[in-house]
Amino acid sequence: MKILVINLMHLGDLMLVTPTLCTLRKNFPTAHLALLADKKLADLVQYNKHLDECILIDKTISALFKTIPQLRAKNFDLVINLHRNERASALAAFSGGKKIVGYSKPGFAKFFDKVLPNPSIARHVKRGFKTEYFPGTQHQVHSHFDVLRQACGIEKIFDNGLEMWIPDDVEREAEKIFVDNFGDTKVVAFNIGASWQTKRWLDSYFAQCADNLIERGYGIAFLGGTMDREIVMSCVEKMRHKKSARLKIFTGKFSLAMLAGFIDNCVLFLTTDSGPMHIGVARNIPIVTMFGASPVPGFYPYDAKDILIKSPEPCHPCGKHICPREGDDNLACMKKIPVAVVMKYVDELLTAYGQPAKKIPRIHGAYQCRVVDVS
Repeated sequence: MKILVINLMHLGDLMLVTPTLCTLRKNFPTAHLALLADKKLADLVQYNKHLDECILIDKTISALFKTIPQLRAKNFDLVINLHRNERASALAAFSGGKKIVGYSKPGFAKFFDKVLPNPSIARHVKRGFKTEYFPGTQHQVHSHFDVLRQACGIEKIFDNGLEMWIPDDVEREAEKIFVDNFGDTKVVAFNIGASWQTKRWLDSYFAQCADNLIERGYGIAFLGGTMDREIVMSCVEKMRHKKSARLKIFTGKFSLAMLAGFIDNCVLFLTTDSGPMHIGVARNIPIVTMFGASPVPGFYPYDAKDILIKSPEPCHPCGKHICPREGDDNLACMKKIPVAVVMKYVDELLTAYGQPAKKIPRIHGAYQCRVVDVS
């Protein structure tokens, strides 16, 4: 049997597919299991032990047309599409798979054997001149499991949580970078960037947290991609201890695999709702995260030891990339998550765990994070 799973979306979306791959491998131990994903995200999946093959492509129209005949030549028995966007839907529809299931855009759905809704994704419903926003109702991992149950006839789910493997040489290099910069200091990793403005906690708040931790002897490592450099530098400029030897900036310097290896050596991850947050979950590091526009049920960090903080703004979650409110109410969902509250839960996790992520025992089956509603 030959099975193809398709997910061409972003970093976090791809990480949330990994429990599906585990379940497929356990149910079909002798099957050829392949994953089609964005080439830029190869580090996340190319060493996944459940996979026999990674098909990595650029998300361009020309690559799409080149990929379809390649997929058809592989004669997949089952094709599972796990994101409802045009490119993924088209690739699934024209893959030549004997059975095609999953999420689909309407125009391609007629080529599917079974199409399911994705209850994790928000819906925008027009009512007269107004558009109402309805957030998702269950975690994305669970929605993918529903596809396996309802479209593939799989009865037994094997949920090992989010998984990511990295090569041994990358792991060793990441540890060396950590030791060269921090020695035996306990380090809190910061990821302050996010794809939406409304997912970002204030950089001045992050700066206060960093100063607080440095004063108590912790090291601070700023992570994130090249697109985050500007906001990281803005944050650092607001710090009292910006010249501290225990402050290091790695923003834009790490591959995704190196990011994962570095996180293994840190004791806590203070992060926005972002792709790196889900890498942190996969690497078993305790997480404190702040959710603004993001719907909690669909995309919370998938680990029970993690803590998600949100404020009870009437517009939360809005799902908007830019906050439409003005003045003091602009980004109120983030402004009203105080530094003191975040530090309370940072301290709680540091007390409960307080050791590098790679030394913390992983508990399988406990994936509902704690949600704190700031009142």
